[in-house]
Amino acid sequence: MTAIDQSPVPDFASLQRLDGKCFIVLGAGQGMGRQVAHALAQAGARVFCVDMDAQRAQRVASEVQGIAWVADCTRREEVQTMVDQAVLSMGRVDGFVDIIGLALWGQLLDVDDALWDKQFDVVLRHAFLVAQIAGRRMRDSGGGSMVFIASISGLSGAPGHAPYGAAKAGLMAMVQSLALELGPMGIRANAVAPGSILTPRRAEAYSDEAKAQAARTIPLGRRGNTSEIAAATLFLASPQASYITGQTLVVDGGVGCRFPLPI
Repeated sequence: MTAIDQSPVPDFASLQRLDGKCFIVLGAGQGMGRQVAHALAQAGARVFCVDMDAQRAQRVASEVQGIAWVADCTRREEVQTMVDQAVLSMGRVDGFVDIIGLALWGQLLDVDDALWDKQFDVVLRHAFLVAQIAGRRMRDSGGGSMVFIASISGLSGAPGHAPYGAAKAGLMAMVQSLALELGPMGIRANAVAPGSILTPRRAEAYSDEAKAQAARTIPLGRRGNTSEIAAATLFLASPQASYITGQTLVVDGGVGCRFPLPI
């Protein structure tokens, strides 16, 4: 017979707070990145907003009282300068959220080397550079949290998705290795795998009929919102997820739960 449980009960609501923490958001200029910047700022973090477009970076930084920076994160020297400037501006880096990504569709038999290389640069190579360079700073300052935006395309196949899916699958595999290597340093690494999300670009591109068709195939009956990806990201970045690392949180409205064969 065990004694009455007297273990301390934390203030669970406060575990989502990031007061005093300093985060880099890569791809902060719009869509998921903008929502993530707001989520982190509302939780108390100071946010270093990075985008390739100077106007977008500055606009979002102004919205969250953050710092704007322009960089091409597929280039090592620009990532190094970005991280150095983030530390100079904020004093430290406690984590980052990496939203950078671009889906380049193509049938595998027709994909040329240039498309394949560009897809891996924009999805995976830049993530390696950011993890390595920012990770060193996080190691030196006592730990932190890395969150990457992956995709359900890395978890299941689809026509035309081979380059993108392979790169996103590689990203999720890298997250697992980062968790093992960096865990002893107090650094957690996780990913969020969105399903079909109504980013600003997609919201404009999809017709009402296309949106209705998605509603019929997604168990929750609709495409997701960028704010819902930001909410999942905030959870993984915060102390609420303090014992979670090396994981990919799927946010797809239940699509991945479907039995793939006719019943």
